[in-house]
Amino acid sequence: MTSDPFFQPISGMDLPRFAGVPTFMRLPLVQPGHERFGDVEVGLIGVPWDSGTTNRPGPRHGPRQLRDASTMIRAQHGVTGLRPFDAAACADLGDVGPNPADIQDSMARITAFYEGVVAAGIRPLTAGGDHLTSLPVLRALGKAKPLGMVHFDSHTDLWDSYFNGQKFTHGTPFRRAVEEELLDPKRVVQIGIRGPMYDLEDRDFAKAVGIRIITVEEFHARGPEDVMAEAREIVGQEDTYVSYDIDFVDPTFAPGTGTPEIGGPNSYQALQVVRELAGLNIVGADMVEVSPPFDQSGGTAFLGVTIMFELLCAMLSK
Repeated sequence: MTSDPFFQPISGMDLPRFAGVPTFMRLPLVQPGHERFGDVEVGLIGVPWDSGTTNRPGPRHGPRQLRDASTMIRAQHGVTGLRPFDAAACADLGDVGPNPADIQDSMARITAFYEGVVAAGIRPLTAGGDHLTSLPVLRALGKAKPLGMVHFDSHTDLWDSYFNGQKFTHGTPFRRAVEEELLDPKRVVQIGIRGPMYDLEDRDFAKAVGIRIITVEEFHARGPEDVMAEAREIVGQEDTYVSYDIDFVDPTFAPGTGTPEIGGPNSYQALQVVRELAGLNIVGADMVEVSPPFDQSGGTAFLGVTIMFELLCAMLSK
């Protein structure tokens, strides 16, 4: 619990939500080097980078739009009653500055930033960025011991390569993470997978290493509660990462993304699955692939930050 007023978000009762400089959920900006950096327990971080995108670009602009939309987040969960900003010292840690012309240098910068976050004992909640963002984050969080992962997505992101052997795209991060022993594949579950495929390479890899894939057809047939009960059993109580691609949600509710796939969950189910993570040992999480150029209404970003709030509450539910 924290009673430190420094870490409380600005209330809409004190400053209108359309006013002021936006930070994630109106929290204080505490970047590395700040005198209060060592007091932060959960850090919200932007990674404005989409060099791994293979089709429609734009997620590099995601963190800025997500910050703006997050001014609508309030201090208490409407269902559980949890007040996350009382439960832990939370802050906006700013953005990781990528190199837009160099994928490898960008990943090194991201990993170095997150190593500093881990060293300070801060649990990160990330706003991407495309899904390749997860790999350099996992290189920091999974360095000491492979993590389990609950992954919400319409794609597995387990491809070996793309377009003449390119190994680092938003379709390959979790193949690399398993190969680098950042993830324990037997403690990885992927939920919502769907859509046309090039072939079965990613599914074959998942089967070979023990990753559990729950297709959207199975998700709809069984229902969120039953699926998430299995997900909790798979990852258990050991350290777990949660990666949430906004294209998990049907594009009717979240059109602002680069690779939409029809037939996904609705916006309520998008929140429901995260609530079912309560009680897990979540060491970090991300929300990725929000693409403002395709989000004319701003609704995708608002759903994205609402999911981030749910992730924050799940992280603090133990």
